[in-house]
Amino acid sequence: SFFLRHARSRNYVSESEMCKLESVPLDFGDYHPLKPITVTESKTKKMNRKGSTSSTSSSSSSSVMDPLSSVLDGTDPLSLFAAAADPVTTTATMDSTRKKRDKDDSSAVGSDFEPWSSKRGEILSRYTTTEKLSIVSGSFSRKATTTGSAVSEKVRTRLEELDDLEEGSQKELLNLTQQDYMNRIEELNQSLKDAWSSDQKVKALKIVIQCSKLLSDTTVIQFYPSKFVLITDILDTFGKLVYERILSMCVDSRVSLLDNFSPESVNDTAKETCLNWFFKIASIRELIPRFYVEAAILKCNKFLSKTGISECLPRLTSIIRGIGDPLVAVYARAYLCRVGMEVAPQLKESLNKNFFDFLLTFKQIHGDTVQNQLVVQCVEIPLYLTLYSPAIDWILQCIAYRAPEVLLTEMMERCRKLGNNALLLNSVMSAFRAEFIAARSMDFIGMIKECDESGFPKHLLFRSLGLNLALADPPENDRLQILNEAWKVITKLKNPQDYINCAEVWVEYTCRHFTNREINTVLADVIKHMTPDRAFEDAYPQLQSIIQKVITYIYDFSLLFSVEKFLPFLDMFQKESVRVEVCKCIMESFIKHQQESTKDPVILNALLHICKTMHDSVNALTLEDEKRMLAALINGFIKMVSFGRDFEQQLSFYVEARSMFCNLEPVLVQLIHSVNQLAMETRKVMKGNHSRKTAAFVRACVAFCFITIPSLSSIFTRLNLYLHSGQVALANQCLSQADAFFKAAVSLVPEVPKMISVDGKMRPSDAFLLEFLCNFFSTLLVVPDHPEQGVLFLVRGLLNVIQDYTWEDNSDDKVRIYTNVLHLLSAMTQEAYIYHVDKVDSNDTLYGGDSKFLTEINKLCETVIAQILDHLKTLGKEETLKRQSQLALYFFNTILAHGDLRNNKLNQLSVNLWNLAQKHGFADTKTMVKTLEYIKRRSKQPEMSHFTDLALRLPLQSRT
Repeated sequence: SFFLRHARSRNYVSESEMCKLESVPLDFGDYHPLKPITVTESKTKKMNRKGSTSSTSSSSSSSVMDPLSSVLDGTDPLSLFAAAADPVTTTATMDSTRKKRDKDDSSAVGSDFEPWSSKRGEILSRYTTTEKLSIVSGSFSRKATTTGSAVSEKVRTRLEELDDLEEGSQKELLNLTQQDYMNRIEELNQSLKDAWSSDQKVKALKIVIQCSKLLSDTTVIQFYPSKFVLITDILDTFGKLVYERILSMCVDSRVSLLDNFSPESVNDTAKETCLNWFFKIASIRELIPRFYVEAAILKCNKFLSKTGISECLPRLTSIIRGIGDPLVAVYARAYLCRVGMEVAPQLKESLNKNFFDFLLTFKQIHGDTVQNQLVVQCVEIPLYLTLYSPAIDWILQCIAYRAPEVLLTEMMERCRKLGNNALLLNSVMSAFRAEFIAARSMDFIGMIKECDESGFPKHLLFRSLGLNLALADPPENDRLQILNEAWKVITKLKNPQDYINCAEVWVEYTCRHFTNREINTVLADVIKHMTPDRAFEDAYPQLQSIIQKVITYIYDFSLLFSVEKFLPFLDMFQKESVRVEVCKCIMESFIKHQQESTKDPVILNALLHICKTMHDSVNALTLEDEKRMLAALINGFIKMVSFGRDFEQQLSFYVEARSMFCNLEPVLVQLIHSVNQLAMETRKVMKGNHSRKTAAFVRACVAFCFITIPSLSSIFTRLNLYLHSGQVALANQCLSQADAFFKAAVSLVPEVPKMISVDGKMRPSDAFLLEFLCNFFSTLLVVPDHPEQGVLFLVRGLLNVIQDYTWEDNSDDKVRIYTNVLHLLSAMTQEAYIYHVDKVDSNDTLYGGDSKFLTEINKLCETVIAQILDHLKTLGKEETLKRQSQLALYFFNTILAHGDLRNNKLNQLSVNLWNLAQKHGFADTKTMVKTLEYIKRRSKQPEMSHFTDLALRLPLQSRT
């Protein structure tokens, strides 16, 4: 009982004043901590380390030291490197490098050039087949050679091995599916690498020749573009291996070749090996493998002469004229352009010659040989023409890259002279710069109209034009006419897939340049075409893309939902997973772009419907991450809804939202917080003086929270919301409701499990419970007692629950909680509490320091102290002495802060705790010394002289 009878009476105001920092007048002069420091180079001084120098930096303000420089002691690490280099040499090197780089930049391929690798995946996915394929597979057996055979014998053997390949040492694998074929090609690619790494160079060459031969086979013609991609991957690998092999032979032990080496710096061995490769390739009898393998190692010409590549490119271009099949020839041209752009992008003349050769032979496509082949394979001419697109697109892209307008105009004219061939026109629109196409949109539309319908489909031409207009704007006066001309063609398309592929592209053009009226017309047309026979089910990706484009350009949602056909368009997404993705997309756009809160009924109804769709997709199999994402989107919407001062309408909205989103716990939590905020806003408007109407409204808010909290599964979420909602009820003078929240929290504490899941991992709950209870105690200080309940009924109830709670054996949290209870009880004995709730009388006002009230507190205190001392006794075993020491010091500090140590018994208890803390040598000496210093400092304050005697009774024991 001595603890509370002699609890230190506190004057919180004077204590607060004493704890304030002392204000000292400061003359800043020119210096200000936020003013930027100007660093000027002063001198270069020698460092301790041999041969290194450094520039020291000095601040422009001589009186103030730059704190970062002072740490470095003048040795700025970046300056060290700069000063260590010879400035004359460095400048000369930098100048030469800059000149060289400027020169290279004019010819090199930049990042604005779309590489072949980005087209590879699209070609493989687009050009597929269900027909059976065949592949020729070589035996690749190594013939045994006698040890010590002459070099000429070795050469003869290798030539024989090459001949073997051409004279039928292969077997043909028939009836392969497309996947089997691709796997076989991948195996060949791996075989090539394995053969090379095991120094079987002839075997590697055999593989490459065999693969190149496959490019002359067009028996399954619709698969040809994909076959080209797969086989040229092997050729690229081979070219790289040969180049790196020869390059490694040039590396001297002293110096390695630079990237821009000259042939003069290449040693004879490397040159001879390089020539040997070219001679081997020249001996290949068939034209197609000979062409492809030489093109693959075109870069190796750099080792032989400066003009090697520029001489080879025209020759290889001419070789292609010998390829009879126009499809095979155009892909050979594409490969030559691809290699040419990698090794010599500046040699544009050869690329142009390549394309003009193609134009001269273009009429072959409509020749009898091709037509007969298509009849045999049952392939229609429009499908056949699309096989040319990847190759022609690539050739034109290479030619058009950084090309002058004159050349592009010339190309356009050449295509026009060929009778506006649709295939070429499509490739021109795919390859040329979007700005060039957009500026001449009406010319291109005229050319498209003149194209022959029987060949390349017109809708694909309009699609290519639309893709350009999505990237660059046409002349303003032409915009409406362009849309009308394009849509006339698009809307007549009977095939839903053809239609949606075009419409998807032109929706972006419509959104960029026109109003909601035109967008609504386009959406209506899409619905009309895609609804019959549920055609929309096969076009979800395109429909999603249309929605994405619409919300990208119309992010004012009042305008978006005024587009009459927007919500009917959403109804086409019948598949749940796709529908949810679209809803998520719309909600992300709303949260990103909606700057101000809204009460627009059109927006609210539409977004509630969209959020309900997302919520209803949640089931037992939904992943936690997905639930979190959906909840975050719905919460973002809820936060953006505001009816201003119409608080009743706002509460009605929250009630409706609760009924709609009951399966997502984070949404319910957000609704509880929002309703609590609504109650506090009401209090703010009324300045704490509620009328009968607002008091009833606030009680309705409190009831909403009280009903909703039990439906949550997370126990700590419930505890914290009971406490938070109780604080809101208290602030709004709803005392009985606040009591109900606090009672609910007290009754929930026993249900707290020993382990809880935090971020997917199981953690002990003690620390979370301790944090919650400390927060709860702080609130209980200002909660007035209920007139029909006993004194401190909530505190007693909470203490009973803590007493009955099963704590971990190795945990001292129970004692830490009891110590915090002493802090609370000490604060309750003061004449005026440290804080209050406005317009709520706490126990200091209700009891006015009544002795009976203080006696009740005293009894509680005795119980708590007895519990703490009992626990300290149980820690007397050897393995728990360290914990005993820490708790004794913790309890000592509590008495020091809250007790009146003029009382002898209390004084003696504190001395006993001090000695217990040090008894077994587990006390931290630094902490003990600092505590003692604090006591001595306190003894010099008014009315604290008794601390001097206390300090003399507290000995410091060494660990020994």
